[in-house]
Amino acid sequence: MTGWQMLFYKEVMRFWRVVGQTVGGPVLTAMLYMLIFGHALESHVKVYGVSYTAFLVPGLAMMSLLQNAFANSSSSLIASKVMGNLVFLLLTPLSYWNWFVAYVGAAIFRGLVVALGVFAVAFFFTDLSFVAPLWIAAFALMGATLMGALGLIAGLHSEKFEQLAAFQNFIVMPMTFLSGVFYSIHSLPPVWQTVSHFNPFFYMIDGFRYGFFGVSDVSPWLSLGVVSSTMLLVSLAALHLLRIGYRIRS
Repeated sequence: MTGWQMLFYKEVMRFWRVVGQTVGGPVLTAMLYMLIFGHALESHVKVYGVSYTAFLVPGLAMMSLLQNAFANSSSSLIASKVMGNLVFLLLTPLSYWNWFVAYVGAAIFRGLVVALGVFAVAFFFTDLSFVAPLWIAAFALMGATLMGALGLIAGLHSEKFEQLAAFQNFIVMPMTFLSGVFYSIHSLPPVWQTVSHFNPFFYMIDGFRYGFFGVSDVSPWLSLGVVSSTMLLVSLAALHLLRIGYRIRS
């Protein structure tokens, strides 16, 4: 294997060796959300003319994908920093592009595996339609890439696990939960609908959900434009930090 392929393999095996924790745990959490919210609201709420559980599944799958893609790249970097084994990567002739492709590629892989696990469990709860599979694939890949790159930035910036936890608890978690996973933004007051439109996570969830039902809160083309531009900006920022060796050479 080439350098980046070996690093990609190492990053995949890092989370695959504890697959029960890194994949099984998030899938179980999503299943509990389906059990609790589906049971409580199934007979009271309908969105887009489908059952509430069916509406909930794509949002939960995308939320799990985004959170785990972020966790994979960020936790790997911060763990290497804290344990001091990052120096072994610095000794290799890998370019910053190699680092980016390997870390983000592994983050995409983990995110997709978790999302597929959520869908596998969801089929026991409800029937799902796939109106536009290409839209599903596009938003899944772009969302995982964006969060993998964002995880790189968080891992590079953080010097301790506490700093990374703050980034995840106060930025990633609130933005994913307030992105329309459990509701349509049309059910919100006008001021909160406006606020939601400034959350890029909303466009990832809404565009992804469009691929299943063919309807969404905003135009899928608008969502595609916002997500792709945000992904590009975050990826360029991550590449720049890797190129200058931000907080990895000291």
